[in-house]
Amino acid sequence: MFVLLLIILEGGGSERCLDQERFALLRLKLFFDDPFNSLHHWVDDEGATDCCQWERVECSNTTGRVIQLDLSFIGNWDLKERYLNASLFTPFQQLESLYLKYNNIAGCVENEGIERLSRLSNLKMLDLSENLFNNSILSSVAHLSSLTSLYLYSNRLEGSIDVKGLERLANLKMLDLRGNLFNNSILSSLARLSSLTSLDLSYNRLEGSINVKELHNFANLEYLTLHGSSLHISFLQSIALMFPSLKNLSMLDCKVNGVVRGQGLCSLVHLQELHMADNELRGSLPWCLANMTSLRILDVSSNQLTGSISSSPLFYLTSIEELSLSNNHFHIPISLEPLFNHSRLKIFYADNNPINAKITKSHTLTTPKFQLASLSLSSSYGDGVTFPKFLYYQHDLEDVHFSRIQMNGEFPNWLLENNTKLRQLSLVNDSLAGPFRLPIHSHRHLRLLDVSNNNFQGHIPVEIGDILPRLISFNISMNALDGSIPSSFGNMNLLQILDLSNNQLTGEIPEHLAMGCVNLEFLALSNNSLKGHMFSRNFNLINLRWLQLEGNHFVGEIPQSLSKCSSLEGLYLNNNSLSGKIPRWLGNLTWLIHIIMPKNHLEGPIPVEFCHLYSLQILDISDNNISGSLPSCFHPLSITQVHLSKNMLHGQLKGGTFFNCSSLVTLDLSYNLLNGSIPDWIDGLSQLSHLILGNNNLEGEVPVQLCGLNQLQLLDLSNNNLHGLIPPCFDNTKLHESYNNSSSPDEQFKILFSIKGHQGHVEKKIQEFFEFTTKNIAYIFQGKVLSLLSGLDLSCNKLIGHIPPQVGNLTRIQTLNLSHNNLTGLIPSTFSNLKQIESLDLSYNKLNGKIPHQLVELKELAVFSVAYNNLSGEIPEWKAQFATFNENSYEGNTFLCGLPLPICRSPTTMSEASIENERDDNLIDTDSFFITFTTSYVIVIFGIVTVLYVNSYWRHRWFYFVEMWITSCYYFVVDNLIPTRFCH
Repeated sequence: MFVLLLIILEGGGSERCLDQERFALLRLKLFFDDPFNSLHHWVDDEGATDCCQWERVECSNTTGRVIQLDLSFIGNWDLKERYLNASLFTPFQQLESLYLKYNNIAGCVENEGIERLSRLSNLKMLDLSENLFNNSILSSVAHLSSLTSLYLYSNRLEGSIDVKGLERLANLKMLDLRGNLFNNSILSSLARLSSLTSLDLSYNRLEGSINVKELHNFANLEYLTLHGSSLHISFLQSIALMFPSLKNLSMLDCKVNGVVRGQGLCSLVHLQELHMADNELRGSLPWCLANMTSLRILDVSSNQLTGSISSSPLFYLTSIEELSLSNNHFHIPISLEPLFNHSRLKIFYADNNPINAKITKSHTLTTPKFQLASLSLSSSYGDGVTFPKFLYYQHDLEDVHFSRIQMNGEFPNWLLENNTKLRQLSLVNDSLAGPFRLPIHSHRHLRLLDVSNNNFQGHIPVEIGDILPRLISFNISMNALDGSIPSSFGNMNLLQILDLSNNQLTGEIPEHLAMGCVNLEFLALSNNSLKGHMFSRNFNLINLRWLQLEGNHFVGEIPQSLSKCSSLEGLYLNNNSLSGKIPRWLGNLTWLIHIIMPKNHLEGPIPVEFCHLYSLQILDISDNNISGSLPSCFHPLSITQVHLSKNMLHGQLKGGTFFNCSSLVTLDLSYNLLNGSIPDWIDGLSQLSHLILGNNNLEGEVPVQLCGLNQLQLLDLSNNNLHGLIPPCFDNTKLHESYNNSSSPDEQFKILFSIKGHQGHVEKKIQEFFEFTTKNIAYIFQGKVLSLLSGLDLSCNKLIGHIPPQVGNLTRIQTLNLSHNNLTGLIPSTFSNLKQIESLDLSYNKLNGKIPHQLVELKELAVFSVAYNNLSGEIPEWKAQFATFNENSYEGNTFLCGLPLPICRSPTTMSEASIENERDDNLIDTDSFFITFTTSYVIVIFGIVTVLYVNSYWRHRWFYFVEMWITSCYYFVVDNLIPTRFCH
């Protein structure tokens, strides 16, 4: 009897996995030609005949027959399209659920379409989503009368449908068509499916108004999702006529614009969830919402709604459980007193609304009825608020986020004491001050604690690792904490994120921390006063991905222990006192994307192993003592920034270095000992925006290939030995483009990285910087200012020839420096086009002619110098910016006149026009003077020679005179100038 009962319980004696089902599965394996080995367990070997044990197969516990097949994500994506043979599934007569998602299926084999599945009378769920089906698939599935759930999202369905027979799907309750290209008429077509209770049409092409005719058949629809549509606000006014039984309406990012009047929407008396986030709703919430007593979830975040929650229908929605009001203009009292009567409220989000300290006297409750689980209140505009008192009565909190609220209190350690379930506590930028106190008892549920950017002082409690042993993320950066780092951090063996940066911490990194925090991925100790060696040999942080130790006083070499961190992506060691050579093993950390360690005392060459850092994006080892030449093999494909300035690098820019680094944006090699010429392959750096090669020993000509860098916005070749002409083609680069304030060009220069743990998220911003001389002062540029900077500096070279007039087309530049060269000719009048220019230096050249009077149009010009040239004529009118320049801007030009130099002479009786002409006539043109003088001199000499040749008497008298003059001069020198001793 017991044996019989056991057989019944195990399946009533039914055979497990019929042979025909097993063979059908093996045929499916061959059909899909699985490239990912997802079906590698489907084999017909001895011991593997029970296909119910195979992955992706589920059988009935009663009959032993296959009831579910999951064949998702196994298509061979090397093929453009796949065509399905639906007959392969007919042996599975008990099949209830079939998943064919994401297999690149475009249709079915002829005469073997999806309609074949109609033989499977138990099939209730079919998932064909994320394939390549077109509208014809709807005709096929119309035969599957047993279906209750159909998923067709992200296919090629489009327009409208007119499929006869859809009414056969009398049992269909759930239909998912999101991510296709249907238009408004899809609703009329689907009205035949009167049994539908759930419909998802998100991210189609529904737009404007919806025709409510023929939509009365949706009387049973309870869940409607329309995310990403472009619907008119009138849709909300007629929605109750179309879908009278709705319980859940979700319309995120539907571009609904206008004031919600309430008609229609408030008639949805059964509505339990309303999601209207990320729209353009304005005005206040309609009062009729107060009648929606069944509403449990309301999300109207990210709109433009206004009003005070103290005098709104929210006061009456006492059945509400989740309320999201973030990113609006609601006035939220920090006390939350208007919601004290909401006993079911569990989740309240109201970030980025005006928070005030007002307490409404009209409500009688002094303590809240609710016990919140999640609370988020972050605002950049608070009004003298204090820490909310209602939190004293909360005991079930799990997530609390307060940011940017000026609460001026101490750390609420009682919040941890009262809420033992608390998992996340974020109190960022809240002006909290005083000591950082922890609860008395250990809190074992807290996973994330972020109290950064406050005013905490004193020491970090030494017992923190024992009180909060289960922390995954701890951020107390940007405070005023001092003392040493507690060794008890090493007891947090789950810790992934530790940020103690921007404090006043002293001492060394505890060895117990480096040994115990075995899961640590992000460690930020930057901008403190830590000292000593970075890490000892006892080091177990092998999972580190980001290490920020910049801005301290660490000494010694980069520790060998870091070579264990095979997953290291970011290494930030700048502004310390590190010495020794750059370790060669850094080249073995192939995941490195940022190496930033300028302003140390590192020496020796750049390791050739850096050529293996294929993922490297930023290399900054500037301001050290790096010597040797650049590795010729160094050209990471992802590199965007290279900063090697202020070192002792020598040699030439070899052909392999940076060759074809098409993603490189910044290359700074200034203040080194590089020689040779600028290579011709420089135009292969197609994204190069900042090229800084100043203060080297480069020679040769300025290559015309620089003009091929069409993204170039800053070029510094100053203080080299370049010669030849200035290329006239720089107007092919971004130097000539005007800046558009609506864009955000600084984004390409910001480096953002983040790391996500199980409970938290950390984001840091690191901005590149470099030195550039403008207005005769060397500035450090970084951030957005850097991205807007544009300039050309060719000063202190040996350039010759005229200044190309095309330079005047570089309308974006703020700085142009061509000083200390051998340039000749006129100052181009096209310089009047440089509307953004702030500093223009043409001094110490051989320029001549006048200063173009059009330069007075340069309204931004702050520094101007044409000193020590051969300029002449009157200085441009002394007005606007030119009225701010003194005589130093013009010194060394003998023939310049006019304010601030002496006024040009002219007769007072002449008209202004005559005076202007006379000024031009009386001034000596240097070129004309020398030409006239040389011609006259040649004519006189030629005349004397001709006379002497024709008249022999005068010829003899001339030579006799010359002989007597030479003899007299000789005896004068001997008798009077040569000392006596030289005569013996």
